[in-house]
Amino acid sequence: MLKSIAPSRRDFFNTTAAAASCGIFLPHLTAAETPSLRGRLLKTLKIGMVNLSGNLTDKFKAAKAAGFAGIEMDSPGMDVAETKKAISAANLPVDGTVCSTHWGVRHTSPDAETRAQALKDLKTAIRDTHAVGGHTALLVVGHGNDGTEKEVWDRSIDNIARAIPLAAQLGIVIAIENVWNHFHYDHAGGNDQTSDKFAEFVDELASPWVGMQFDIGNHWKYGSTGDWIRALGKRIVKLDAKGFSRKQDAFTKIGEGDLDWQDVTQALLEINFTGWCAAEVGGGGPERLREISENMDRVFALTA
Repeated sequence: MLKSIAPSRRDFFNTTAAAASCGIFLPHLTAAETPSLRGRLLKTLKIGMVNLSGNLTDKFKAAKAAGFAGIEMDSPGMDVAETKKAISAANLPVDGTVCSTHWGVRHTSPDAETRAQALKDLKTAIRDTHAVGGHTALLVVGHGNDGTEKEVWDRSIDNIARAIPLAAQLGIVIAIENVWNHFHYDHAGGNDQTSDKFAEFVDELASPWVGMQFDIGNHWKYGSTGDWIRALGKRIVKLDAKGFSRKQDAFTKIGEGDLDWQDVTQALLEINFTGWCAAEVGGGGPERLREISENMDRVFALTA
């Protein structure tokens, strides 16, 4: 049964809501202690990372064998019936989806028809996520070069707000990802930038059905990942994970590079994070998938 692998949608949101409403923060660990998210973090990955021959069920089984507790699908474009079949056959849930068109069809576009299509695609992702039992629809809002800061802000706020009633009806969180899109940060700036604008953006949408799928590696180039997590707090409903090296100015495998994973883990404990973390790195076959899973175990101290 799927319930034995992952919390139900009701359990997931009850846990998250309780932690947020109570304002629970954990004490800072001493230098001698290693922070651990054991028992708090569920590992998932993107379906596109599972690179092997076979059908969707075979891919689900490979992800489960590698140690993942769930998998993220892409929508629009997901075959709901085939996905349900894979979920049942592999006994592996879909925890969420990634909006497959959000880079090219953007909520920040100056073209009204493009924004209308972006809204339609987001609603499709929300419906598909609900249909397969997932919790979140990941969204890249758009691109900062689509206009002035105010223009891209206002356009995207207006468009995303139109999807919130459906998200609330179906119980799906619109999970906004922090990405390299010149949006809410200075792409040419230094590594002392804050997450303040992301927080303001989520807060303006003013809904429990909008949060952040915070990508741990994406903004180490621009600021302190641990501090961003602490500042965003309860707005973070889910995580993505990759490594980054400031020295090489490049993304890396999880655990490589110079990102401070211990501080990241400590920050997640301080905001009382409990939930899903999706690997978002180069995938491969069974051996590579096991490596990714083990890398996540190591950086978050998930195993004894």
